[in-house]
Amino acid sequence: MLNRPISLEDQQRSAVRQEIISSWRRCQVVGVAAHSEDVPYRPEFERPNRLLRAAGPVIDRLADQMEGGPVSILLADADAQIIDRRAGGRELARALDRASVCPGFLYAEEFTGTNGIGSALEERKPFIVSGPEHFRENLQEFTCIGSPVRHPITGSVEGVLDVTCRVDDSHELLKPVVLAAVREIESRIYADASRREQMLLEHFLRASRRATTAVLSLNETVVMANTAASVLLDVSDQAMLWDWACRTLGTGDECVSEVRLARDVVVQARATRVGERGSMAGVLVEMRPQPRPTDRTAAARPRPRPTHLRADREALAGRSVASVRLREDVDTALRTDVPLLVCGEPGVGKLHVAKHLHRRRSGDRPMTVLDALASHDEPAEWIARLISAVSRRETILLRHVDQLVPSVATRVEGVIDAVSESGTRVFATARGRGAHAAAARVLDHFPVSLTVPPLRFRTEDIPDLAPALLAAHTRHRPVPRLLPGTVAALAALDWPGNVRELEAVLATAVTRSMGSDIALGHLPPEYRSTSSRTGRSSLRRAERDIVLEALAETQGNKLAAAERLGIARSTLYRKMRVLGIDENHLPVATAPRAL
Repeated sequence: MLNRPISLEDQQRSAVRQEIISSWRRCQVVGVAAHSEDVPYRPEFERPNRLLRAAGPVIDRLADQMEGGPVSILLADADAQIIDRRAGGRELARALDRASVCPGFLYAEEFTGTNGIGSALEERKPFIVSGPEHFRENLQEFTCIGSPVRHPITGSVEGVLDVTCRVDDSHELLKPVVLAAVREIESRIYADASRREQMLLEHFLRASRRATTAVLSLNETVVMANTAASVLLDVSDQAMLWDWACRTLGTGDECVSEVRLARDVVVQARATRVGERGSMAGVLVEMRPQPRPTDRTAAARPRPRPTHLRADREALAGRSVASVRLREDVDTALRTDVPLLVCGEPGVGKLHVAKHLHRRRSGDRPMTVLDALASHDEPAEWIARLISAVSRRETILLRHVDQLVPSVATRVEGVIDAVSESGTRVFATARGRGAHAAAARVLDHFPVSLTVPPLRFRTEDIPDLAPALLAAHTRHRPVPRLLPGTVAALAALDWPGNVRELEAVLATAVTRSMGSDIALGHLPPEYRSTSSRTGRSSLRRAERDIVLEALAETQGNKLAAAERLGIARSTLYRKMRVLGIDENHLPVATAPRAL
């Protein structure tokens, strides 16, 4: 076996192919361990329907031809996750099981080193890895021949077809077999895409002839828009509308609702399923902009706030219902002068909302930000800074106030009382009101609270949040945009780290893009899921969102949430287990609270 890393002289003396050396170097850069046997595994994953429709019959035929032989056929998706395996003989199947070459395991190079699946994806061409050419030692008993499967229209890589056998069973005819099978799969993708796109085109033309409204016909990769729709839509709206249509349609054929597009454009949209029974070619969306308020209506409204305050209000970006509700809660909170508490899960943007409240209320007035976590180490110094800010009559923002230790919490109670009487504005952030006794008494001094909703409740806001997040991490102007496929992939995730996690992902992507718009390939591999929300997956996600919102609005009270949903509490517990909802990390309410 060749040692790694290898020097330039070793490379020149050895017979190792240059493409293998290049792959080894990539593995060394990302820190793949040659002795490790760990492989990332996703026990539940959505299978790419388009790839499986095209590849299934081809793999079935190959498996029949090689039945009982020493060859295994593997199909992986565009993330290098194995989604199907047809093992040959029983002995080979056991060897593959020991090496975790099974459905659900990810074989991207950065996880499992040089191999037929991950390296074919990385190089975007047929790739053979045999014996010691594998970067990891536990794969060196195999020969792998992998080839990317490309979409013949868009050119995107849909997955990888791989044939694997033991080194001693390698045969020069295996590569032509793989390439022929890939050509057949790509031909089937083309035929399938052509049929689906033809249906989309027919529905689009029919609707465009009869309607004067904006008409859009689209699926995961194709969009057709008339002139009226092109004027209305931003580049991010394609993915958002596809996601909205899939979630709203569910198993139905038509739905109508109000949709908020980019640039705060609100439309009445009708979505109609396009496709044959049992399959969905796409959706037809007809949109009519909602009328803007008339001059008479506008004149009857109160005088607007100063321009800089109205502009700052727009800093709370988002088109989702949850974001609209948050902005309404902020407007309500600003009508009071009492201390205000901003709640929410870690990473949702509580500090951003609190600073937004301060700017709208006090403009350029100074604000002192104190983190309660810092009081754990230097309590006396922390209290001194708080008292100093009070003496200067500055606005005060206390972060993580629910983490105050008892000795400091008692002092803070007295300061807040004194500050409130003097008219100084006080804001605080906390995960929620359920804190330990000492901190809970401090929270009781904040009679009004509002909650920033988690990102999983408002994934349609991602295109609106992205510009500011990207601008903070790039010098390029204009700021890169998210391409529709990227938006679709990001919107399909649950974001346990909320906006902070999204910012970290976009910071990585903008570095990889080097100033160009953010494509799917610029995202970290674990964020590139392109699964569409259709069929059962769409219903499952919609059901999960409904259950989570009920739990949020009832402060995690299971009985109240069950009553709100119209189900028994035992049914709610069962649904939480099935939908993967962690009872120990439930969302907090999204409505403002006045005591």
